[in-house]
Amino acid sequence: MTPDDLEAARAYIDHDYDLIINVCASFSDATPALALYSGLAQPVLLWSFREPGPVGDRLWLNSLCGSNLYAHALVRAGGSVRLVYGDPDEAAVADALSLALSGDLPSAKTLPPMVRERAEAQPVREALNSLRGKTLGLVSEAPPGFTPSEFDGDLLQSLFGLTVHKLSMDEMFSRIDDVSAEACNSEEVAVRTARPSLAALDPDEVSRHAAVTVALRDWTAAKALSALAIRCWPEFPAQRGVCPCSSLSRIADEATPTACERDVYGSVTMLLLEALGSGTTYLVDTVDLDVSNNSVRLWHCGAAATSLAADPAEATQFVHCNRKIGVAGNFPLRTGPVIMARLTENITDKGVDGLRLLIAVGESIPAPNRFQGNTAEVRLEVDASAFVNSLVVGGFPHHTVLAWNDVRPQLRAAADLLGIPITEW
Repeated sequence: MTPDDLEAARAYIDHDYDLIINVCASFSDATPALALYSGLAQPVLLWSFREPGPVGDRLWLNSLCGSNLYAHALVRAGGSVRLVYGDPDEAAVADALSLALSGDLPSAKTLPPMVRERAEAQPVREALNSLRGKTLGLVSEAPPGFTPSEFDGDLLQSLFGLTVHKLSMDEMFSRIDDVSAEACNSEEVAVRTARPSLAALDPDEVSRHAAVTVALRDWTAAKALSALAIRCWPEFPAQRGVCPCSSLSRIADEATPTACERDVYGSVTMLLLEALGSGTTYLVDTVDLDVSNNSVRLWHCGAAATSLAADPAEATQFVHCNRKIGVAGNFPLRTGPVIMARLTENITDKGVDGLRLLIAVGESIPAPNRFQGNTAEVRLEVDASAFVNSLVVGGFPHHTVLAWNDVRPQLRAAADLLGIPITEW
């Protein structure tokens, strides 16, 4: 929880041990993982719990996502991990822990990648060429310990011809302060008309939300930005009393992809998917696993475009699930066939070597909004437990991009043209 706690934990690791089990009781950034476990010769066993709480409540733990983030950081740094998923009273969990204590760690085996059809190269080449010269708008730095939000600007330029335009948090806040009362009022009237549920929220928070939207929209237009990756916390809620989720949603509804937590490779994945014909996309965490339904629950805290709602007319705007201030979306996501995709660092025995591409496929099935924010329950084509294990043990990011049009053949062809290896499930 604190730097002092890390130092206390380090004292245990300095002694002889047979096994390290890191209980990801909740979500945290990966700073503790890197501080405690970098350079270990043996794997770290990450233990995550199932999500409790009633349907429609906040995400209580986000424990699985915590393991996912820890794993990405450790694998990226040259380490390895194993995963145990389940609650302490489950027999399978007790068996897995008993075996681990006797020296038999859970399997590191991942799902074998699939080889499938490619689209014709020429249209895909044209889509890739359409990205060249485009600019990503970034606000501030990656949140501490969010290793998936770090990026290599030279690599983006060489692979995709993309550049970045970056604002500091102070510069972003100055732009918000410069929004005129007239422009703010005009946006507030428009957004209240488009999103009537705002009437139930604090008027001051809705007004601050309108100012953030205008500032983001004006910046996007002034700099001809093609996508945004925004550091959305802690400064926005802590210093400005507003969550930018619904503002990012508003910009996404206007056809500019938006990624929270300043996830640059996430926003590039969104740009690539949309260039290939995916339509509007959304950046999500994998937060829960339902073995009985072979499904995973994909979620984020409320920045989805309202066009992606299961019922756009009921795309409720609410307070942020954790911060309890406005404004964030609170509605289930669209049903139907979906794909998940993600560009991330290609981790090899010699370190990071360019990018790799993750692809998965499933169906978003009708379900209530399991967690406050935006949730999709996706029944996978492959074994869901094996998928989650592969995601964590393979060191993939906790963020993937969800799309409702199947552009997998185009994605495969694009990866081939760019020399990017594919892991597809």
